[in-house]
Amino acid sequence: MTPTEQSDQQTADQHADAMDTSMPTRWYLNWRFWIGIVIAALSLWYVARGIPVEEVIEAMSKADLVVLFALSVPCYVIATWVRALRWRHLTNPVADFPRASLFRAQALGFMVNNLLPLRVGEFVRSWYLARQHGVSATAVLGTVVIERVIDVTCVLLIAAGSLTWVGRGGEGVLAQGTLLLLPAACVPVIGLVVIRLFPERILSVARFFARPLPVRVGAVLERLLQSFAEGLQSLTFGTHLIWIFVHSIVIWLILSTIPLLAGIYAFGIDLGSSTETLMVSWLLLAAVGVAVAIPSTPGFFGTYQLAFNSVLERFGVTPAEALALGLLVWFVFWSTLVALGLLVLRSQRTSLGELTLRSSKDPVTESR
Repeated sequence: MTPTEQSDQQTADQHADAMDTSMPTRWYLNWRFWIGIVIAALSLWYVARGIPVEEVIEAMSKADLVVLFALSVPCYVIATWVRALRWRHLTNPVADFPRASLFRAQALGFMVNNLLPLRVGEFVRSWYLARQHGVSATAVLGTVVIERVIDVTCVLLIAAGSLTWVGRGGEGVLAQGTLLLLPAACVPVIGLVVIRLFPERILSVARFFARPLPVRVGAVLERLLQSFAEGLQSLTFGTHLIWIFVHSIVIWLILSTIPLLAGIYAFGIDLGSSTETLMVSWLLLAAVGVAVAIPSTPGFFGTYQLAFNSVLERFGVTPAEALALGLLVWFVFWSTLVALGLLVLRSQRTSLGELTLRSSKDPVTESR
């Protein structure tokens, strides 16, 4: 490659990184932002319709907030750390990042997602980690996509298992939970396997379908897919895959479940035996997992409460109590992750405004 071609390639890489990993600016002009606002408003209207505010306030006043905070806050902090440990196994093909850097990036990403729209926290944490260690932000973003695929698969499997349990001996959707959701859970896994085994063939297919698109857009999509395929190199049978599996179980079946159980206990809600309560909490967790994936306001307000009412009302919880529980559990989740992110910002001697501004205007160049 001639020096001129190298220069052109470097410029193209920088433009691609800027397009792929910078925080979207002027979010108020983005149609996805307004769709999220509409969805959140409709969710809140649907949940709160016909429920007297006095009943919601009364249910909140009876809740044991000490139990809720004492059990939930440590779980959210530890879950952020465990997610950083899992992310380390996904980012190994990119670089050997320190655990502390991954933890800080995770905390910043969660905080930004809770404060700003369009899930820009994923861009910010990718940019932050890449900037700290001088690597490709696009490559880091590829590992974030893989992480999200893993989480989607976990949510679907939890939903399938819990639906099957609570619907055993009956008919309809609850009784056929596994038959409905297991195929859906297999789709992202199959997609990962296909891209992992046949990356060049997948890239060729992507190039074919990208032909009608503008050259720059096609190049960006190809780079994203290529970075995604490179990130999948960490998903091999061995230590990495085992630890990703273990961390995912800890994140979802333990650390994400305890705050829900804490909320149910704090409100004194009786859902039956301990096993039945656990299964309902996992079903609720799956519903929340789906809810936070839906476009909504920062912090997933609205869709989060919709998940609580949609599940708990089916098990005899009053609408007012379900809404109160959804509001308080959401507040503990939101405030904990925002506070954790602010502590990281303070330790790094920066601010939210500076972080988001730099991530939108100072993309990381490709390090190769």
